[in-house]
Amino acid sequence: MLGQGRHTALALMSLLLLLWHEATPIEVPQDPKIQQDLKQPPTIVKQSVKDYIVDPRDNIIIECEAKGNPVPSFSWRRNGKFFNIGKDPRVTMRKRSGTLEIGFRSGGRPEDYEGEYQCFTSNDFGAALSNKILLRVSKAPLWPKEVLEPVVVTEGSPLVLPCNPPPGLPPPFTFWMNSAMTPIPQDKRVSMGLNGDLYFSNVVAQDAHTDYSCNARFLFTHTIQQKNPFTLKVLTKEPYNDTSYNATDPYGGRKVAESTPTFLSPSGSESSKMVLRDEQLLLECIAAGLPTPTIKWFKKGGDLPGHKVKFENFNKTLKIISVSEEDAGEYVCMANSHLGSIRHSISVQVKAAPYWLDKPTDLVLAPDENGRLVCRANGNPKPTIQWLINGQPIDSSPLNPSRQVLGDTIIFRSVQMGSSAVYQCNASNQHGYLLANAFVSILDMPPRMLGPKNQLIKVIENNRTFLDCPFFGSPLPELRWFKNGQGSGLDGGQYRVYINGTLEIKRARAEDEGTYTCVANSILGKAENQVRLEVKEQTRIVKFPEHQSAIRGSTARFNCKVKSDPSLPVTVTWTKDDKFLYLGWRLRKDDESLTIPNVNEGDEGTYTCTVKSEIDEDSASARLTVLEEASLNPSVSSALPPDRPDPPMDLDLSDPAARSVRLTWIPGNDHRSTITEFLVEFEEDRWEPGRWQNLSTYPGDLNSVILQLAPFVNYQFRVIAINSVGQSQPSSPSPRYKTSGAAPDVIPRGLRGWGSKKDNMEITWEPLLDLERNGQNLHYNVWWRRKDVGEEWSNMTTEGSKHIIHNTETYVPYEIKVQARNEFGPGPESNMVIGYSGEDKPTDAPTDLRVSKVDSTKANIHWKSVDPNSVQGEFKEYRLYYCRESSLVPGLMVSKENKTKGFYSTTPQPSSILSDLVPYSKYKMFIVVANSRFEGPPSNSVEFSTKEGVPDAPRFFRINRRSFDTIYLEWDKPLEPNGILTGYQLKYQTVNGSRVGRQQLETFLPNMTDFTLRLPDRSTRYKFLLSALTQVGAGEVYAEESPHFTNEGDKTVKVVPVNQQPPIRVADLIAGAAYRLRVYSHELNSISSNYFTFKTKAAYIDQVDIATQGWFIGLMCAIALIILILLIVCFIKRSRGGKYPVSIKCLGGCCVTGFAKYLVRDKKDLPLDSVDQKDQDGSFDYQNGSSVPDRNENENRSLESSDEDNKPLQGSQTSLDGNVKESDDSLVDYGEGGDGQFNEDGSFIGQYTVKKDKDETEGNESSEATSPVNAIYSLA
Repeated sequence: MLGQGRHTALALMSLLLLLWHEATPIEVPQDPKIQQDLKQPPTIVKQSVKDYIVDPRDNIIIECEAKGNPVPSFSWRRNGKFFNIGKDPRVTMRKRSGTLEIGFRSGGRPEDYEGEYQCFTSNDFGAALSNKILLRVSKAPLWPKEVLEPVVVTEGSPLVLPCNPPPGLPPPFTFWMNSAMTPIPQDKRVSMGLNGDLYFSNVVAQDAHTDYSCNARFLFTHTIQQKNPFTLKVLTKEPYNDTSYNATDPYGGRKVAESTPTFLSPSGSESSKMVLRDEQLLLECIAAGLPTPTIKWFKKGGDLPGHKVKFENFNKTLKIISVSEEDAGEYVCMANSHLGSIRHSISVQVKAAPYWLDKPTDLVLAPDENGRLVCRANGNPKPTIQWLINGQPIDSSPLNPSRQVLGDTIIFRSVQMGSSAVYQCNASNQHGYLLANAFVSILDMPPRMLGPKNQLIKVIENNRTFLDCPFFGSPLPELRWFKNGQGSGLDGGQYRVYINGTLEIKRARAEDEGTYTCVANSILGKAENQVRLEVKEQTRIVKFPEHQSAIRGSTARFNCKVKSDPSLPVTVTWTKDDKFLYLGWRLRKDDESLTIPNVNEGDEGTYTCTVKSEIDEDSASARLTVLEEASLNPSVSSALPPDRPDPPMDLDLSDPAARSVRLTWIPGNDHRSTITEFLVEFEEDRWEPGRWQNLSTYPGDLNSVILQLAPFVNYQFRVIAINSVGQSQPSSPSPRYKTSGAAPDVIPRGLRGWGSKKDNMEITWEPLLDLERNGQNLHYNVWWRRKDVGEEWSNMTTEGSKHIIHNTETYVPYEIKVQARNEFGPGPESNMVIGYSGEDKPTDAPTDLRVSKVDSTKANIHWKSVDPNSVQGEFKEYRLYYCRESSLVPGLMVSKENKTKGFYSTTPQPSSILSDLVPYSKYKMFIVVANSRFEGPPSNSVEFSTKEGVPDAPRFFRINRRSFDTIYLEWDKPLEPNGILTGYQLKYQTVNGSRVGRQQLETFLPNMTDFTLRLPDRSTRYKFLLSALTQVGAGEVYAEESPHFTNEGDKTVKVVPVNQQPPIRVADLIAGAAYRLRVYSHELNSISSNYFTFKTKAAYIDQVDIATQGWFIGLMCAIALIILILLIVCFIKRSRGGKYPVSIKCLGGCCVTGFAKYLVRDKKDLPLDSVDQKDQDGSFDYQNGSSVPDRNENENRSLESSDEDNKPLQGSQTSLDGNVKESDDSLVDYGEGGDGQFNEDGSFIGQYTVKKDKDETEGNESSEATSPVNAIYSLA
């Protein structure tokens, strides 16, 4: 019965909604004739601000202006009582206005007129109210006289100099200055607070002044008042010297005790602040301390709104402009220095005075129509709504059966003449109020035509045209069009009638000529108007001028043959380079051409022929190029390599059409590489001005092409030439060409309907691209209707790309479609798309959840499904929540992590398998049904336990070699025993390359975690396989191979404690070994990663290191000794003959000769070789068996030894035993103190010095180095 009653109520409500039709409010045109005859209630158009502060030196003017018909009268209330203006000679009201003027020439005090004023304006149709205007007189009180004692403070201590300005209206602006009217410098240490006080975080000696003065500036009176100055004395523990001050050390090297940060303002550790929405939030923290603390700001539970927050006063003030509700919260300021930090928390509450959500607007209705006034406001706290009619509470007004007040809405039904009134909506809370006037005017006016009578419209054939017929009436008349006074109304086909009365003819033809009559009908009468339409032939150029080149002195002729409608007179004009062409005596023009005789260089340019009629025009252009006389000699091809082409020139537009234009250009020089392609780019100045985009490419043999264009775009073109080398620079832009508009061609893409809330559906689509708009005033028509219920289409028009349907049922299908439309008409409609309204939480829970066939890692689950209607959305899945509550192994800690798994099933009693469970564990689970947004209530909870399984691998397995014949094995329990451990089993066998020995088995009790194994052969490698055991069987195997050497014992398996974020470096691994790696929690055994296997690179062959063997070390020493003896013998051998390398070591500018004897060529025995004639370092001759080079030339050269120093000198005499003989004629006989150097061939390349006697060399600071040869001589 209850359900039946509910359906009956819904049906009754639907019937009432169908019976009550709300008319669209009438929009009254601003036509002077209409406005003159229109009777309307008053409307306030100008008033003073709510909080009105006036200057006491001026007259007081309180504004109140209103309009209405008849002209409204005005009255005032002051402090809630009628204000009798006639009784006060100082108060006058302006004529035809409600503005008050209060003058004080004859005396009187402005303060006597302070109070709350409200203006009332009324005529025969209602009364409107102004806001309540609070009038206050500006005040600038004097500073109280006071004697300020000197302020004495210890250096380094904090200080606050109070300002306490006199309370003014409005409050004064405060600032601090000294006696020289110079602002007190402010910085991180010294600054003024929001209350005007001057704060010192710590005082320094140079702060001592006698003229700290707080000043208050009053805005209205433009006066500044100064407080008596403070005298500040600073006590220092050490003498202070002004010259020792600097910014980095304000204490001049004196020792001042440091102090931790404390707050000077605000006090305590927390405070609160309330701010109104859209106002400015100012939070302040000023700290004391030495060194000066820095201030930082935070917001608990979120980030500071960076786009709104500003930090001022050296970070001490946080400022948020235009506060909103999301700015509420707890703000924390922190004062920090190296001695510590303190915090202060400020709790910010954001309240709001009332603000409009839906402000009531004027309503014009015809008799018997319906309408509504809506007044919606928000605030914090929520404002109360009060309705008034003509300034009186609506509750106390006479009862009106056509009016119903429903909270913030007034509904009018079947209104009648005489019920016009002005309604006031007052929304108020403790922080303020809003007052809005909206009149309801009942208007009856017979139809009337607003446009000119009997218009003549001329249109070009095949063009779209619009015949306007503006009209008005109340009630709104029905408008129909007729042609030649015959037939039924024109609408449909190529005709379309707009709601404003305009008739659109989509494509005018000759048969559309005639007289069109628009007729407006209503119950109050009829009005009509006529429009005469004439269809004309298009004016066009049928023979275009063509580009041509003319030799200087010849005659050029441009054609321009025109075809037009015979009834339309046309004019033909010529321009050159976009400037009017003056014909003069030389140029000749007729109806079809322009002739230019005796062409010269000044005639070169672009010539444009333009033909105009009164309703259309056409133009075409061509370029004239003037050439010199043709040369008899053909040009010679350049041997230069090919290059990029020059840019095209002289771009010209012709053949304009609705969606195309002809572009012509002159190619530039191709620079010896044929142009293969032209790229045409465009730029438009409406959507993306300045951005060039590719339009199309054309073959290189074309220079005139027709461009396909989009409607309603102001194009500009440029051309780029392309050859085998590359692209040219872009050409100069063409003239702009604007295509005419058209209806959209494109269907909006991405149409879909979805619900963001349970009772709405958002219809969204992708907006058209800029070049797809085809015209101005782009908007979208959206249609929707419930699917499969047979209801009519609902529609609306929007400029955006989204429309929200409210008050829908939960998750019901809708048919939707969209269409783009602009000022030229509608585009194609989209295909119908199915969308769904919003989803809600499922109401039913799955029932009878149970498990069966539980083994160690999986279980079968079963449940009963829910009613599909209870899902209240798109069925997504059944979502199982399960959690491992505990392990059945005593003492094993586990992580109680909730996991989910989804199952898609539409059967009445679904079932599935839950896998990947941990053996020997206790689980708890429940299941819910989920749609795309919500989950339903949980089912019954089920607990179950998995059976025992095989254990995981031991946590680690280490192999240590403690001696040559024993291996020590150590391991730990598995992370997950998966049951009760019964022991461990160890299998091992010898490994020799690919051959393995017989496997041996050892078993251990569960409490054993180490084992010592004796090896029969210490050089044998073993492979070990260790696994844990439960009653079910052996678990995962941990495999390792034994190392060979005692220093490898810790390099096989290693546990690395991790106390940092990854990556982690694992060191001390064995080269060429395979490893398994996993990461696990030491506290919670169940938390572990999967195993990862890797192998290190090979570094050495598996054999004994002979480098540590004694016999090998002895052998190496013997070999080294033998080599040393052989080297000594070789040196002795060299000392008895042959060529020896010369080594001179220069120390401090003096050269020391490596050995004392030099071998030179015997001039008598050997001829000069060709290489001896000249050396790059200088030249010399063999004279008397010697050569003395220029000392200065070779003074700074150093001797160098080459790899070929051991070769015999060219030209030296060789003895029978192969030794080189010393020359009889030595260079020593001619030396004068220099050192000598020779090339491989014996030529001189440096200076030489020979000790003639002891006395001559005593002053020489250089000493002769002991060379290896000298050492060998000594041994010999």
